[in-house]
Amino acid sequence: MTTWNLEGMKTHLFICNGSSCMKKDAEDITQAIRDEIQLLALDKEIHTTRTRCNGRCKDACVVIAYPQGNWYRVPTTEHAKALVQDLNHESLHNEHVFTLREGSLQRTAQTTAIKGIEKVKEG
Repeated sequence: MTTWNLEGMKTHLFICNGSSCMKKDAEDITQAIRDEIQLLALDKEIHTTRTRCNGRCKDACVVIAYPQGNWYRVPTTEHAKALVQDLNHESLHNEHVFTLREGSLQRTAQTTAIKGIEKVKEG
């Protein structure tokens, strides 16, 4: 196993490779993100980690940017490349679903993603 020196990293991308995302090309999306990072020489600024389910299966493939707290819907390899380019220019990617604001995740106004079901049952 490798232990990377992550000092100086600006963004850590958590790329869902759970079963729903894998059915929607998560492997190709993961590779496209990593290829674009390498192409733009951003290896010292953007680190990636494959995760299991990130809990937004209908938005597959889901990519979370930390520490920004932004959750992205990345449905194609073209979107994957655009996400890396946008992160490089510190601009907001179009398929931005949630953002961390005032300590909690909040839906963005431009998202077309469904709200989803509540995690806590009432009553």
